Amino acid sequence: MEHPGLQPQFAWQPLTPKGVATFSRASTAQLLFVQFLFASCVAALVAWFVHSAWFPVVTSGIERLPDAGETRGGRLDWRGTSPQILAENRFLALAVDLTHSGGARSPAHLQIELGQSNIKIYSLLGFTQLGYLHGWRVACNRVELTPWWGAWAPPLLALLSAAVLLGLMLSWAALASVYFLPAWLVGFFVNRDLSLGGSWRLCAAGLMPGALVMSVAILLYRVGMVELIGLGVAAAVHLVIGWCYIVPAVLSLPPHPADEHTKGNPFQKPNENSLKSAGENMPPVQNSKSEGNAKSD
Repeated sequence: MEHPGLQPQFAWQPLTPKGVATFSRASTAQLLFVQFLFASCVAALVAWFVHSAWFPVVTSGIERLPDAGETRGGRLDWRGTSPQILAENRFLALAVDLTHSGGARSPAHLQIELGQSNIKIYSLLGFTQLGYLHGWRVACNRVELTPWWGAWAPPLLALLSAAVLLGLMLSWAALASVYFLPAWLVGFFVNRDLSLGGSWRLCAAGLMPGALVMSVAILLYRVGMVELIGLGVAAAVHLVIGWCYIVPAVLSLPPHPADEHTKGNPFQKPNENSLKSAGENMPPVQNSKSEGNAKSD
């Protein structure tokens, strides 16, 4: 519930606690606009990373495919050498090992290995496997995949950007819906001027710096200044950064208006100024004993 006396504020940057606090009195439309700008920057960075780090490997891997080959009935019809690494760099490797014998392992941070009946994906966390689609024919040859990849690579990159943007917006809204009540309780106990709606907007704004930190980590990972473990640490830390902004932002809000807290409080002691003003406003009272003595005289 919003306070009727609050005036909306112009909020534009969530990079400081006070900047995050201004979103508590900004409009929801303004918050969504700033979130859209931040999410667009993150989505563009992710698209740049995928385009520069992964897409060249995919292009090189397709060029080394045999002229014939496909997956049909849940199995791979491979006409080339196995095992072999099709293409690789520091970030991604594409390989073929029909029996997953381990003869085509790569030091890349992520490896996709085609087997006879499934695909194995290796990473720092271990591996997972995916089966081929039954009832679907998927080309696995240079002749068919080269033009397909050339036509669909840009749309796939655009879809990835849209998915990242939408995912960030939805995740910020969901996390703010979880965080806003504890943040409002903090404001309540420290006597800050914070409504429930303002708490939700403040929490939603406080999550954006974490996304910015994660974006910087992706950039440093791409240029080789951070390894995969460092990127994983950044992914865990960026979830905590939100509270590092939310709590100081709540504490930086102005105190709740005095009349909102003191109205109807019978335990508040009046100060000297209130007693003095009350005494001045009282009508004069004559002493009955002095008045009687005056009449007797």
